[in-house]
Amino acid sequence: MTMMTKTLSLTATLATALTLAAAQAQAEGDMEKCYGVAMAGQNDCAAGPGTTCAGTATKDYQGNAWKYVPAGTCASIETPHGVGSLEPVKM
Repeated sequence: MTMMTKTLSLTATLATALTLAAAQAQAEGDMEKCYGVAMAGQNDCAAGPGTTCAGTATKDYQGNAWKYVPAGTCASIETPHGVGSLEPVKM
C-alpha cells in the first residue's frame, strides 16, 4: 500500500466512525431505553451477564434487556409481566 492509500483508508475509517457516533447520539435524543419489552434475540443491547450486545436476549421480555422506543412511551408498553421500565427489571 502506498502512503496515499493508507491515508485515504484511515480517513474513510474515521469518517465512518464519526458518522455512526453522530447517528447514535441522534437516536438517543428522540428515543429512550426501555427494559423488559424486547423479544428474545431482538434487544438493542445490554442483555446482562453472559451476553455481548444486540440480539442476545435469551427470552421474551427479559428484564435486563432493552430496546430503543420513542421517548415518553416506555411506561405505556404492555407486556405479560407489566409495563416497560426505564431501569432494568428483576424477574
